Parts: sequence; structure tokens; C-alpha cells
Amino acid sequence: MKIMPNRLDRGFYMFQNEYEEKALEVLRSGWYVLGKEVSNFEEEFSNYVGAKYCVGLASGLDALWIAFRILGIGKGDEVIVQGNTYIASVMGITINGATPVFVEPDEYYNIDASKIEEKITDKTKAILVVHLYGQAANMQKIMEISKKYNLRVVEDCAQSHGACYDGKTTGTFGDIGCFSFYPSKNLGAYGDGGAIVTNDAEIANNVKIFRNYGSEKRYYNKVVGANSRLDEIQAGLLRVKLKHLKELEQERIVLCERYLDEIKNENIALPKIRDKSTHIWHQFVIRTEKREQLISYLEQKEIGTIIHYPIPPHLSEAYQYLHIKKGTLPITEQYADTVLSIPLYNGMTEEEQKRVIDALNAFN
Repeated sequence: MKIMPNRLDRGFYMFQNEYEEKALEVLRSGWYVLGKEVSNFEEEFSNYVGAKYCVGLASGLDALWIAFRILGIGKGDEVIVQGNTYIASVMGITINGATPVFVEPDEYYNIDASKIEEKITDKTKAILVVHLYGQAANMQKIMEISKKYNLRVVEDCAQSHGACYDGKTTGTFGDIGCFSFYPSKNLGAYGDGGAIVTNDAEIANNVKIFRNYGSEKRYYNKVVGANSRLDEIQAGLLRVKLKHLKELEQERIVLCERYLDEIKNENIALPKIRDKSTHIWHQFVIRTEKREQLISYLEQKEIGTIIHYPIPPHLSEAYQYLHIKKGTLPITEQYADTVLSIPLYNGMTEEEQKRVIDALNAFN
């Protein structure tokens, strides 16, 4: 049987009855948009991450671009962001007309905080921190820089639900934390969904208005907003999963500790965990100079893999207008050429994981 890089059905079957009961409860309620499921989820998720406010949105990308819109960051402004991220992070900046300024990643795949200051100009208005693959970035250094230069901080927590730096949860350091609930995330819905968390009441209120056509009161529009609402069914299903998130994350931690302990191949570089950071293992990402050979070898053994991400944003066709040449971000580009995500999902069996480990150890 083929081992897929990710399996969402296993997670569903673990709590099938709860999910089905909640879906029927919402369907029978007759209320499907901005009802009690959304408001209850917002309260429960804000408590989970340790923020004062949470506003449910339609997607993680919406959370990102709305965050910068609400902060008033747009044309003529620069936002510092790491080079090795998913393109949605950068879209959150550019949809508003602002310019991304790329910084190389560190050995933990997050933004190299020691390289931020050299990129700051009088046009710099914010730092976008991406907690990639599930590990918290070096928030102490980043927040010191933001205070020194009076910069806004937006956190992209699409892959880091519940990850902490020095005991504090990602999404609660900066002005705004942006979350995605895309099905493959550790806290994934059964469709699209996202949220913004913040400790600022004004920001939270402005996001609530903006997500609903800019309307605070029906048919009275304060601003030109968007239609970006987390729907009732997704909120209800997320509430079910949130109740079990600690145990689901612990299962992934056990799986990844086994990978770290048992994968032993000089051709494969394993991920590292930063001091003071926790890792909730959205992905288990290895690196190898023999990536294409390894992918082909694993396919022959019916083991699937994914590359996160093969083309860094600065080299994508979408951002050719930035005129950033290949070779400008050598670490970012090296990661893009060598990273590989191996199978990881809740419900993964010991035998499935053993097949993956044995195959990786036999590769040469």
C-alpha cells in the first residue's frame, strides 16, 4: 500500500462521531454565517493561543492581506519577510501595494534575525515573521529590532498553531497573528478558513467590520471592506478539533522524535530545533543534495513526498517585476533545491513509519 505524504481521512476517523454530530447540529440550526459557532470558536481559539481577541476569516491569505490593510501599510511601504516561505505570505504584502524585502533564513528555516537590521530603510514599516514548518522563530531578537525601529510585526502562523517561543505562543508577540485553517494544517478545517488574533481591541473591531463588507451594522458601511467570513460549519468543526489539538500535536511530536532518532543517513540532513522554541511539526522537512534521486527511489517503494517549496517567491513568475536575480538569496535558493517533506500525519502507524525510515536509511 502506498504511503501518502499526508492523510486527512485518518484524522477525521479519530473523532468521526463528534464531527458528524457537530455538522448536523449546525445544519439543523438554520444559521450558517456569523453565528454562535464562529463567536464561540473565536473565544476558544483566542484562549488557546493566549490572545485577547480572535476574528474568524475565510482563509489564511485573507488574514495576511487584511492584517496589512488594517495596519495602513501599502504603496511606497516596505515589509521585511524571509525568502523561503510560501508565496501567500508575500501576497499578503503585495496585494496592498507594499514591497517585500527578502531576508535569508537561518538553520531552522525561519527568518535569520541577525540579518534584518541591514535591510531596514526609511520605507520599512513592518516585519512579517513566518513560523515555518511548525517551529517558532527567534521572537526575542525580532521584537527587540521592531521596538528599536518602531516597526509593526505581523506573524504568519499558518503552520504554527500552538508553537511557543520562550513559553509564549506564536501569534501573540506582534501586532497581529495570522492563522490558516486549510485542511492540511495541524488545526485544519474541512474547507478553507482563517483567523486574525490580536491584543488590540481597535484592530480586532476594525477586522470584524472589514471582513463583512466594511459593515458594522447591516447596510451601513463604514469602509470598503471584503467578504471574508469563517462560516458556521467550519467554525463548528474547528471547535471539535481544537478540543483534541493537544493530543493530536503530541502524536506528531512522538512521530517526529522517532524520525530524528532513527533516520541515520549521511546524505540526509535532519531538521533542528531552536533553543527556547517549540516545534509542532506541521511538516518534517529533510534536506539532501540528491533530492530528485531520493524522490524517484521513494516513489518506487510507494512512499510519497512533497517539496515545500520548489520555487522561492522572488524567483516566481508572479514577482518578476521585483527584478530580483537568481543568486541574490543563495541560502533561500539552496533550501528550495534541497528540501523534502516526508510522510507525516495523525493516525500514521508504526509500520508505515518504519517503512519510511528503513527506505531513507537504505538510500545512497
